[in-house]
Amino acid sequence: MRAIVCTEAGGPEVLQLREVPLPEPGPDEVRVRVEAAGVNPIDWKTRSGLGPYASFEGRPFTVGWDVAGVVDTPGGVLAVGEPVLGMAEFPSPEGAYAEYVCVPEAQLRARPEGLSVVEAAALPLAGMTAWQSLIDVGGLREGQRVLVHAAAGGVGHLAVQIAKARGAHVIGTASGPKLPLLRELGCDEVVDYRSEAFEKVLEPVDLVYDLVGGETTVRSLDLVAPGGLLICLPTIHAAAALEAAEARGVRASGAYVRAAGGGGLSELLDLHARGLLRILVDRTFPLAQAADAHRYGEAGGTTGKIVLTV
Repeated sequence: MRAIVCTEAGGPEVLQLREVPLPEPGPDEVRVRVEAAGVNPIDWKTRSGLGPYASFEGRPFTVGWDVAGVVDTPGGVLAVGEPVLGMAEFPSPEGAYAEYVCVPEAQLRARPEGLSVVEAAALPLAGMTAWQSLIDVGGLREGQRVLVHAAAGGVGHLAVQIAKARGAHVIGTASGPKLPLLRELGCDEVVDYRSEAFEKVLEPVDLVYDLVGGETTVRSLDLVAPGGLLICLPTIHAAAALEAAEARGVRASGAYVRAAGGGGLSELLDLHARGLLRILVDRTFPLAQAADAHRYGEAGGTTGKIVLTV
C-alpha cells in the first residue's frame, strides 16, 4: 500500500509517499481502508520532532490519527465494507496518512449517511478534544459563560457548537472577517482580537477555553470569574499557563485527548444528526500532497479543518 512515511524528524519535506507492507490488525483491531484523513496540529508537531515522536525511537513512522474509511477486516461488531470514522491509536507510528490503517474497533463508529467522508475525517480528534476539554475537564453546565479563543479554528469551531448545545452563553474570538461565521455557529458575543483587547471589553466568564496560549493565556486570567476555570490546550504552553494561573490564584488545567476510553465521538455524531453541529473543512489535499497540507496548516489562519483525501 501507499503511505506517507517519515524517516526522520524535520520540516514538511520529510513527508515522503512510499510503498509499505499492508498492516495486519492486532487483537481487538480492524483494518480500515482509508478514504480520508484529518490533518491536525499534533501531526506537524510530531513530524517536526515534538510530541510523541521520541517514542518512535528513530523508526520510520506515519502520522495522522483522524480516519474515515471502510472496514477491510471483520471485527466483533463492524462488518467488512461498513463505512466508519474514528481516531487511530495515539500515539502510534502507524498513522492514518496511508491507504490502510489498523484501529481498535472500540475507537470506531459507523459513519451516518448524512455525514460526508471528508467531514467524517475532520471530526474525531478535534471534536473529541473539544468535548473532553469542555465536558470532562471543564464540567460545562447550562447557563455558564464560556470564552473560546481561536473560535473559528479546527477545535474552536466545534467547541463553540458543543458549548451552545449545552446551553452556555458563548463568546468567541477570531479575526474580523470570521466574526459573522462565529455568530452563525452560535456565539452570543464575538471579539475581533486584532482590533479589540478582549480582556477589556468582556465581562468575567466561568470557563476560558484557550486554544492560543502565550500572552493570550495571561491576558485571559483576569477574565476568569471566582470559581471559574481556564483550560489551555496547546501542550507547549500548558505548563506556563498553569504557573501564571497559580500566581494569580486562578484555577487552570491543561487538556489531552484520549482515544482509548475517551468520550465524545458518539455524542458529537448525535449533535450532527440533530442539526446542532457543523463540521467545517477549510481545504482538502490528496494524500501525495501531505507536505503541502502541513505547510498550509502551519501558516495559520485556517477556518475549520484540513483533510487529506486518499
